[in-house]
Amino acid sequence: MKAYPDTSFLVSAYLTDANSSEADRLMLEFHSSLVLTALHELEFSNAVELAVFRRVITASQAVKARADFEQDVAHWTLQPLPVDIFARAVTLARRHTARRGTRSLDILHVAAALALEAEGFLTFDHRQHQLAKAEGLRALPK
Repeated sequence: MKAYPDTSFLVSAYLTDANSSEADRLMLEFHSSLVLTALHELEFSNAVELAVFRRVITASQAVKARADFEQDVAHWTLQPLPVDIFARAVTLARRHTARRGTRSLDILHVAAALALEAEGFLTFDHRQHQLAKAEGLRALPK
């Protein structure tokens, strides 16, 4: 099964937090079938730098997290974002945001997962989990 990880999942997989054990378990299960885009590279890099800014991690921990992520990305194929990604995202926003309170980047990730024909969606974000599930993706963890 192709699985699309969101940033909350990737951060838990490469940094240590309350969800890291579950992220590690799911990484083992889906590692060879993850679907990533340049959006992941941007969001992951920014999340790591924000963790340094907020003094959650040190600069050396950030360097290690980025290196580990880049090593894994070298084994995955980064998929290009589909041309119609924003049109898909607008449709999802109109269909779900008033009811679920989803944010734009969350919507972009779900739109990308759908466009790239992922069956699974890996996230620790509650609203994004609900959105992915509402759109027919197998949202994990439960």
